[in-house]
Amino acid sequence: MSGLILGIETSCDDTGAAVVSEDLEIVSNVVARQLEVHARYGGIVPEIASRVHVSEVMPTVARALAEAGVRGEDLAALAVTRGPGLIGSLLVGVSAAKALALAWDRPLVGVNHLEGHLASASLGAETVAYPCLVLLVSGGHTLLAEVAAPGAYRVLGATRDDSVGEAYDKVARLLGLGFPGGPVIDRLALQGTDRLGFPRPMLHEGLDFSFSGLKSAVVNLVRREAELPVEDVAASFAAAVMDVLLAKLDRALQRPGFRSLAVVGGVAASPILRQRLEEIRQRRGIQVCLPPIALATDNAAMIAAAAWPQLRRDGANALDFGADAGLTLPEAGPTPGGAAPAPGAR
Repeated sequence: MSGLILGIETSCDDTGAAVVSEDLEIVSNVVARQLEVHARYGGIVPEIASRVHVSEVMPTVARALAEAGVRGEDLAALAVTRGPGLIGSLLVGVSAAKALALAWDRPLVGVNHLEGHLASASLGAETVAYPCLVLLVSGGHTLLAEVAAPGAYRVLGATRDDSVGEAYDKVARLLGLGFPGGPVIDRLALQGTDRLGFPRPMLHEGLDFSFSGLKSAVVNLVRREAELPVEDVAASFAAAVMDVLLAKLDRALQRPGFRSLAVVGGVAASPILRQRLEEIRQRRGIQVCLPPIALATDNAAMIAAAAWPQLRRDGANALDFGADAGLTLPEAGPTPGGAAPAPGAR
Protein backbone atom coordinates (compact mmCIF):
# COMPACT_ATOMS: atom_id res chain seq x y z
CA MET A 1 0.00 0.00 0.00
CA SER A 2 1.33 3.43 -0.97
CA GLY A 3 0.99 6.78 0.80
CA LEU A 4 -2.24 7.75 2.53
CA ILE A 5 -4.52 10.78 2.44
CA LEU A 6 -7.10 11.57 5.11
CA GLY A 7 -10.21 13.07 3.53
CA ILE A 8 -12.75 15.18 5.45
CA GLU A 9 -16.23 15.92 4.07
CA THR A 10 -18.77 18.29 5.68
CA SER A 11 -20.46 19.98 2.71
CA CYS A 12 -24.04 19.32 3.78
CA ASP A 13 -25.44 17.15 6.58
CA ASP A 14 -23.08 14.14 6.65
CA THR A 15 -19.80 14.26 8.56
CA GLY A 16 -17.27 12.06 6.77
CA ALA A 17 -13.66 11.03 7.26
CA ALA A 18 -11.76 8.44 5.24
CA VAL A 19 -8.23 7.21 4.64
CA VAL A 20 -7.45 6.38 1.01
CA SER A 21 -4.18 5.18 -0.50
CA GLU A 22 -2.52 6.54 -3.64
CA ASP A 23 -3.72 3.50 -5.59
CA LEU A 24 -7.27 4.36 -4.40
CA GLU A 25 -7.63 1.59 -1.86
CA ILE A 26 -10.14 2.67 0.79
CA VAL A 27 -8.44 1.86 4.08
CA SER A 28 -11.24 3.33 6.20
CA ASN A 29 -14.42 5.28 5.52
CA VAL A 30 -16.59 6.66 8.32
CA VAL A 31 -19.80 8.65 7.89
CA ALA A 32 -21.79 10.18 10.76
CA ARG A 33 -25.26 10.82 9.34
CA GLN A 34 -27.82 13.38 10.53
CA LEU A 35 -30.95 11.95 8.89
CA GLU A 36 -32.85 11.50 12.14
CA VAL A 37 -31.99 15.05 13.23
CA HIS A 38 -33.44 16.65 10.08
CA ALA A 39 -36.28 14.21 9.27
CA ARG A 40 -38.67 15.96 11.65
CA TYR A 41 -38.30 19.17 9.62
CA GLY A 42 -38.81 17.52 6.22
CA GLY A 43 -35.39 18.68 4.98
CA ILE A 44 -31.94 19.84 6.03
CA VAL A 45 -31.76 22.81 8.43
CA PRO A 46 -28.37 24.47 7.73
CA GLU A 47 -27.83 25.89 11.23
CA ILE A 48 -28.53 22.53 12.86
CA ALA A 49 -26.30 20.73 10.34
CA SER A 50 -23.30 22.94 11.10
CA ARG A 51 -23.76 22.56 14.86
CA VAL A 52 -23.83 18.76 14.56
CA HIS A 53 -20.68 18.86 12.43
CA VAL A 54 -18.90 20.76 15.21
CA SER A 55 -19.56 17.92 17.65
CA GLU A 56 -18.97 15.09 15.16
CA VAL A 57 -15.99 16.06 13.02
CA MET A 58 -13.13 15.25 15.40
CA PRO A 59 -14.63 11.95 16.68
CA THR A 60 -15.26 10.91 13.07
CA VAL A 61 -11.64 11.69 12.12
CA ALA A 62 -10.39 9.78 15.16
CA ARG A 63 -12.48 6.76 14.22
CA ALA A 64 -11.25 6.81 10.61
CA LEU A 65 -7.62 6.91 11.74
CA ALA A 66 -8.20 4.15 14.28
CA GLU A 67 -9.88 1.89 11.72
CA ALA A 68 -6.99 2.52 9.31
CA GLY A 69 -4.44 1.83 12.04
CA VAL A 70 -2.50 5.05 11.38
CA ARG A 71 -1.66 8.30 13.15
CA GLY A 72 -1.92 11.77 11.70
CA GLU A 73 1.84 11.99 11.37
CA ASP A 74 1.81 8.87 9.13
CA LEU A 75 -0.27 10.55 6.43
CA ALA A 76 1.08 11.90 3.16
CA ALA A 77 -1.51 14.70 3.24
CA LEU A 78 -5.00 15.77 4.29
CA ALA A 79 -7.88 16.75 2.02
CA VAL A 80 -11.07 18.62 2.79
CA THR A 81 -14.17 19.73 0.88
CA ARG A 82 -13.94 23.51 0.38
CA GLY A 83 -17.18 23.88 -1.61
CA PRO A 84 -19.82 23.95 -2.89
CA GLY A 85 -22.28 23.31 -0.10
CA LEU A 86 -23.76 24.89 3.02
CA ILE A 87 -21.34 27.59 4.17
CA GLY A 88 -21.66 26.81 7.87
CA SER A 89 -21.05 23.10 7.29
CA LEU A 90 -18.10 23.76 4.98
CA LEU A 91 -16.45 26.09 7.50
CA VAL A 92 -16.47 23.38 10.16
CA GLY A 93 -14.62 20.91 7.93
CA VAL A 94 -12.15 23.44 6.54
CA SER A 95 -11.32 24.77 10.00
CA ALA A 96 -10.83 21.28 11.41
CA ALA A 97 -8.63 20.22 8.49
CA LYS A 98 -6.42 23.30 8.80
CA ALA A 99 -5.98 22.72 12.53
CA LEU A 100 -5.00 19.09 11.97
CA ALA A 101 -2.63 19.95 9.11
CA LEU A 102 -0.84 22.43 11.37
CA ALA A 103 -0.77 20.05 14.34
CA TRP A 104 0.61 17.16 12.29
CA ASP A 105 2.73 19.29 9.94
CA ARG A 106 1.06 17.70 6.89
CA PRO A 107 0.14 19.31 3.54
CA LEU A 108 -3.54 20.10 2.93
CA VAL A 109 -5.54 19.94 -0.31
CA GLY A 110 -8.83 21.81 -0.70
CA VAL A 111 -11.14 19.73 -2.90
CA ASN A 112 -14.15 20.75 -4.97
CA HIS A 113 -17.10 18.63 -3.83
CA LEU A 114 -18.23 18.15 -7.44
CA GLU A 115 -14.80 16.80 -8.39
CA GLY A 116 -15.14 14.45 -5.44
CA HIS A 117 -18.33 13.01 -6.89
CA LEU A 118 -16.66 12.64 -10.28
CA ALA A 119 -13.77 10.80 -8.63
CA SER A 120 -16.17 8.40 -6.88
CA ALA A 121 -16.59 6.50 -10.16
CA SER A 122 -12.91 5.53 -9.88
CA LEU A 123 -13.71 3.73 -6.62
CA GLY A 124 -16.08 1.28 -8.35
CA ALA A 125 -15.47 -2.07 -10.00
CA GLU A 126 -14.93 -0.62 -13.49
CA THR A 127 -11.83 1.36 -14.39
CA VAL A 128 -12.78 4.75 -15.82
CA ALA A 129 -11.43 5.13 -19.36
CA TYR A 130 -10.80 8.69 -20.56
CA PRO A 131 -12.22 10.68 -22.26
CA CYS A 132 -15.31 9.99 -20.17
CA LEU A 133 -18.85 11.37 -20.17
CA VAL A 134 -20.04 11.99 -16.62
CA LEU A 135 -23.58 12.52 -15.38
CA LEU A 136 -23.70 13.97 -11.86
CA VAL A 137 -27.14 13.57 -10.25
CA SER A 138 -27.50 14.50 -6.59
CA GLY A 139 -29.60 16.48 -4.15
CA GLY A 140 -27.88 19.71 -5.07
CA HIS A 141 -26.59 19.20 -8.60
CA THR A 142 -27.50 17.82 -12.00
CA LEU A 143 -24.99 18.22 -14.80
CA LEU A 144 -23.32 16.53 -17.75
CA ALA A 145 -19.59 16.96 -18.27
CA GLU A 146 -16.84 15.79 -20.55
CA VAL A 147 -13.81 14.62 -18.55
CA ALA A 148 -10.67 14.38 -20.63
CA ALA A 149 -8.67 13.43 -17.52
CA PRO A 150 -8.97 14.08 -13.79
CA GLY A 151 -8.97 17.87 -13.47
CA ALA A 152 -9.85 18.51 -17.14
CA TYR A 153 -13.59 19.11 -17.39
CA ARG A 154 -16.03 20.70 -19.79
CA VAL A 155 -19.65 21.17 -18.69
CA LEU A 156 -22.09 20.20 -21.45
CA GLY A 157 -25.38 20.76 -19.66
CA ALA A 158 -26.84 21.54 -16.26
CA THR A 159 -30.21 21.97 -14.61
CA ARG A 160 -31.95 25.29 -15.09
CA ASP A 161 -33.92 24.95 -11.86
CA ASP A 162 -34.31 21.95 -9.51
CA SER A 163 -31.75 19.19 -9.31
CA VAL A 164 -32.95 15.60 -9.70
CA GLY A 165 -32.51 14.85 -6.01
CA GLU A 166 -34.30 18.05 -5.02
CA ALA A 167 -37.26 17.12 -7.23
CA TYR A 168 -37.38 13.67 -5.61
CA ASP A 169 -37.38 15.16 -2.11
CA LYS A 170 -40.09 17.72 -2.93
CA VAL A 171 -42.37 15.09 -4.44
CA ALA A 172 -41.75 12.80 -1.46
CA ARG A 173 -42.67 15.63 0.91
CA LEU A 174 -45.88 16.23 -1.05
CA LEU A 175 -46.77 12.54 -0.74
CA GLY A 176 -45.93 12.43 2.96
CA LEU A 177 -43.10 9.96 2.45
CA GLY A 178 -40.54 11.60 4.73
CA PHE A 179 -36.95 12.69 4.14
CA PRO A 180 -34.86 11.81 2.21
CA GLY A 181 -37.38 10.99 -0.49
CA GLY A 182 -35.39 9.26 -3.21
CA PRO A 183 -35.11 5.74 -1.77
CA VAL A 184 -38.79 5.69 -0.74
CA ILE A 185 -40.04 6.88 -4.14
CA ASP A 186 -37.88 4.30 -5.92
CA ARG A 187 -39.19 1.52 -3.69
CA LEU A 188 -42.81 2.52 -4.28
CA ALA A 189 -42.20 3.05 -8.00
CA LEU A 190 -41.23 -0.59 -8.39
CA GLN A 191 -44.70 -1.51 -7.07
CA GLY A 192 -46.66 0.94 -9.25
CA THR A 193 -47.50 1.62 -12.89
CA ASP A 194 -46.38 4.48 -15.13
CA ARG A 195 -49.87 5.51 -16.25
CA LEU A 196 -50.28 9.18 -15.28
CA GLY A 197 -48.58 10.79 -18.26
CA PHE A 198 -46.32 13.25 -16.47
CA PRO A 199 -44.34 15.58 -18.78
CA ARG A 200 -40.72 14.98 -19.77
CA PRO A 201 -39.32 18.55 -19.59
CA MET A 202 -36.78 19.51 -22.29
CA LEU A 203 -36.72 15.91 -23.51
CA HIS A 204 -35.82 16.94 -27.06
CA GLU A 205 -33.94 20.16 -26.25
CA GLY A 206 -30.16 20.16 -25.95
CA LEU A 207 -28.29 18.89 -22.93
CA ASP A 208 -29.66 21.12 -20.18
CA PHE A 209 -32.22 19.83 -17.68
CA SER A 210 -35.37 21.20 -16.04
CA PHE A 211 -37.40 19.45 -13.36
CA SER A 212 -39.56 22.21 -11.86
CA GLY A 213 -42.34 21.66 -14.43
CA LEU A 214 -42.43 17.94 -13.70
CA LYS A 215 -42.60 18.65 -9.97
CA SER A 216 -45.46 21.11 -10.55
CA ALA A 217 -47.34 18.55 -12.66
CA VAL A 218 -47.14 16.04 -9.82
CA VAL A 219 -48.30 18.64 -7.27
CA ASN A 220 -51.26 19.72 -9.40
CA LEU A 221 -52.43 16.17 -10.12
CA VAL A 222 -52.15 15.00 -6.52
CA ARG A 223 -54.08 18.02 -5.28
CA ARG A 224 -56.75 17.45 -7.92
CA GLU A 225 -57.02 13.68 -7.44
CA ALA A 226 -56.16 12.95 -3.82
CA GLU A 227 -57.13 9.27 -4.03
CA LEU A 228 -54.50 8.30 -6.59
CA PRO A 229 -52.42 5.27 -5.53
CA VAL A 230 -49.12 6.63 -4.25
CA GLU A 231 -47.30 3.75 -5.99
CA ASP A 232 -48.57 4.92 -9.39
CA VAL A 233 -47.61 8.53 -8.67
CA ALA A 234 -44.11 7.38 -7.71
CA ALA A 235 -43.78 5.11 -10.75
CA SER A 236 -44.99 7.81 -13.16
CA PHE A 237 -42.70 10.45 -11.63
CA ALA A 238 -39.65 8.17 -11.62
CA ALA A 239 -40.29 7.09 -15.22
CA ALA A 240 -40.44 10.73 -16.36
CA VAL A 241 -37.16 11.54 -14.60
CA MET A 242 -35.39 8.50 -16.01
CA ASP A 243 -36.64 9.14 -19.55
CA VAL A 244 -35.14 12.64 -19.40
CA LEU A 245 -31.81 11.45 -17.98
CA LEU A 246 -31.47 8.66 -20.55
CA ALA A 247 -32.41 10.96 -23.44
CA LYS A 248 -29.73 13.47 -22.44
CA LEU A 249 -27.12 10.72 -22.09
CA ASP A 250 -28.01 9.33 -25.50
CA ARG A 251 -27.75 12.78 -27.06
CA ALA A 252 -24.40 13.52 -25.40
CA LEU A 253 -22.98 10.15 -26.46
CA GLN A 254 -23.53 11.09 -30.09
CA ARG A 255 -20.38 13.20 -29.70
CA PRO A 256 -17.34 11.19 -30.82
CA GLY A 257 -14.49 10.06 -28.62
CA PHE A 258 -15.98 8.94 -25.33
CA ARG A 259 -14.47 5.71 -24.02
CA SER A 260 -16.69 5.36 -20.93
CA LEU A 261 -19.76 6.73 -19.17
CA ALA A 262 -19.78 7.46 -15.43
CA VAL A 263 -22.89 8.26 -13.40
CA VAL A 264 -22.24 9.65 -9.91
CA GLY A 265 -24.02 11.40 -7.04
CA GLY A 266 -26.69 10.26 -4.62
CA VAL A 267 -29.24 9.46 -7.33
CA ALA A 268 -26.69 7.06 -8.85
CA ALA A 269 -27.69 4.71 -6.03
CA SER A 270 -31.18 4.41 -7.55
CA PRO A 271 -31.90 0.81 -8.63
CA ILE A 272 -34.21 2.16 -11.34
CA LEU A 273 -31.48 4.36 -12.81
CA ARG A 274 -28.95 1.53 -12.65
CA GLN A 275 -31.35 -0.73 -14.52
CA ARG A 276 -31.97 1.91 -17.19
CA LEU A 277 -28.22 2.48 -17.60
CA GLU A 278 -27.95 -1.14 -18.71
CA GLU A 279 -30.04 -0.10 -21.74
CA ILE A 280 -27.40 2.53 -22.59
CA ARG A 281 -24.57 0.06 -22.13
CA GLN A 282 -26.13 -2.47 -24.47
CA ARG A 283 -27.34 0.01 -27.06
CA ARG A 284 -24.15 2.08 -27.20
CA GLY A 285 -21.63 -0.62 -26.35
CA ILE A 286 -19.94 1.74 -23.90
CA GLN A 287 -18.37 0.95 -20.55
CA VAL A 288 -20.57 2.21 -17.70
CA CYS A 289 -18.82 3.13 -14.45
CA LEU A 290 -20.75 3.54 -11.20
CA PRO A 291 -19.56 4.13 -7.65
CA PRO A 292 -20.50 1.48 -5.10
CA ILE A 293 -23.94 2.33 -3.73
CA ALA A 294 -22.44 3.22 -0.34
CA LEU A 295 -20.17 5.78 -2.05
CA ALA A 296 -22.82 7.42 -4.24
CA THR A 297 -23.98 9.78 -1.49
CA ASP A 298 -21.63 12.27 0.20
CA ASN A 299 -18.55 10.64 1.72
CA ALA A 300 -14.94 11.47 2.47
CA ALA A 301 -13.41 8.63 0.43
CA MET A 302 -14.35 10.42 -2.78
CA ILE A 303 -12.75 13.63 -1.46
CA ALA A 304 -9.50 11.83 -0.72
CA ALA A 305 -9.63 10.10 -4.12
CA ALA A 306 -10.04 13.45 -5.88
CA ALA A 307 -7.18 14.93 -3.86
CA TRP A 308 -4.52 12.50 -5.13
CA PRO A 309 -4.34 13.75 -8.76
CA GLN A 310 -4.70 17.34 -7.54
CA LEU A 311 -1.80 16.90 -5.12
CA ARG A 312 0.40 15.38 -7.86
CA ARG A 313 -0.55 18.04 -10.39
CA ASP A 314 -0.72 21.25 -8.33
CA GLY A 315 0.74 20.43 -4.94
CA ALA A 316 -0.80 21.35 -1.61
CA ASN A 317 -2.80 24.50 -0.92
CA ALA A 318 -1.60 27.36 1.21
CA LEU A 319 -3.57 27.41 4.43
CA ASP A 320 -5.21 30.74 3.65
CA PHE A 321 -7.91 29.24 1.38
CA GLY A 322 -11.49 29.53 2.55
CA ALA A 323 -14.79 27.74 2.17
CA ASP A 324 -16.77 28.63 -0.97
CA ALA A 325 -20.47 27.75 -0.91
CA GLY A 326 -20.91 28.65 -4.59
CA LEU A 327 -17.89 26.85 -6.01
CA THR A 328 -18.42 25.55 -9.55
CA LEU A 329 -16.75 22.81 -11.56
CA PRO A 330 -13.55 24.19 -13.11
CA GLU A 331 -13.55 23.90 -16.89
CA ALA A 332 -10.24 23.23 -18.59
CA GLY A 333 -8.51 20.89 -20.99
CA PRO A 334 -9.31 19.36 -24.39
CA THR A 335 -12.64 17.80 -25.25
CA PRO A 336 -13.09 14.41 -26.90
CA GLY A 337 -12.96 14.53 -30.67
CA GLY A 338 -11.49 18.00 -31.11
CA ALA A 339 -10.62 21.37 -29.68
CA ALA A 340 -12.27 22.73 -26.58
CA PRO A 341 -15.36 24.85 -27.17
CA ALA A 342 -15.52 28.39 -25.92
CA PRO A 343 -16.40 28.74 -22.23
CA GLY A 344 -20.14 28.45 -21.72
CA ALA A 345 -20.74 26.68 -25.03
CA ARG A 346 -23.37 23.96 -25.02
